[in-house]
Amino acid sequence: MATKASLRQKKISKGRKSLYLDFYPPIPHPKTGKPTRREFLGLYVYEKPKTPIDKKHNTETLKIGEGIRQKRENLLNKPEIYSQYEKEQLRIRELGEQCFVEYYTMLANKRKASNHDNWVSALKYLDTFTNGSIKFVDLNQKFLEDFKEYLLTTKSNRSSKTNLAQNSAASYFNKVKAALGEAYRDDILQNDLNSKVKPIKPAETRRNFLTIEELNSLAKTPCNYPLLKRVALFSALTGLRLIDIKKLYWKEFEYIKGFGYRINFDQSKTKNVEYYDISEQAYNFTEGKENPKEMPQDKAVFERLKYKGYRDKQLHQWIGAAGITKHITFHCFRHTFATLQLFNKTDIYTVSKMLGHKDIKTTQLYAKVVDEAKQTAANKIKLDI
Repeated sequence: MATKASLRQKKISKGRKSLYLDFYPPIPHPKTGKPTRREFLGLYVYEKPKTPIDKKHNTETLKIGEGIRQKRENLLNKPEIYSQYEKEQLRIRELGEQCFVEYYTMLANKRKASNHDNWVSALKYLDTFTNGSIKFVDLNQKFLEDFKEYLLTTKSNRSSKTNLAQNSAASYFNKVKAALGEAYRDDILQNDLNSKVKPIKPAETRRNFLTIEELNSLAKTPCNYPLLKRVALFSALTGLRLIDIKKLYWKEFEYIKGFGYRINFDQSKTKNVEYYDISEQAYNFTEGKENPKEMPQDKAVFERLKYKGYRDKQLHQWIGAAGITKHITFHCFRHTFATLQLFNKTDIYTVSKMLGHKDIKTTQLYAKVVDEAKQTAANKIKLDI
């Protein structure tokens, strides 16, 4: 029985429709081998084209889609008319017509937690720069250099009065480079563009932290938002980010008699469980029972944290009430954990693992802070001569 391929459309975001092929009967999926009826082409048309440019885009894209449909149907029903070289060239051309922005969006949706947020933030700038679409075949070094320059000069999405911070630009550009790397490994890109373009060099930033004296002062100072105080001190004693703390559930905590407390993180990507040991004092800030298994397992440990603006206001007041004049954000409690660990001779490899850093170079920034602090301390002793 001959396979029929039909060009169809599926509604997606921003008033667009994604083009795909509908096969009958189903064909084997090229990767899984399982029967499938759909093959998305990475092409889109506007649902309601408003301008001549939009209408021209629709006409040209539909022509491309129809051409792919005819070739795909011929390849399925009359494979003998194509040589192996022609088949490969057809495959490359079809992949080149796919939309890189849609591919990047797919990758972003697979990311978890804070990494997902960073990928989505980068997507907003990529989407603006490309007007929502660029084909893989149109990607080249010039495009990436132009996008790099755009990130370094554009206004921040958070404030139209300030430019995007260099470190944010560096982070977002790295996400796009990572997507290019995956596209190359997926055989969508024929050239490894990721390796041909240099990343944006991050600006060196000062990482504010609290001394142990300041941290103790905070612990003794009342806070108008007690939950914020508990979460902040928990972060300072564990090094966990706020986004990770908010997602903690009692079922992830474990108490081992004679050993102590640990958090078990299920890693969906690797299907493994990672253990994160915490001190008894840190656990006490959860206000849970001695055995965390006696707590409601599907309940969040730190529930009902209020919105960011309220948290920041209460944090600022609490810091001020403790007599601390440094500019302290919530993330500084993570910096405090790392810095105090290094002050107390914990080796940098262990600190890096506890912070979840992929590259120990990131952790070495804290070691530099410790060295500066030691030098400052050494210069405090002077003879009156």
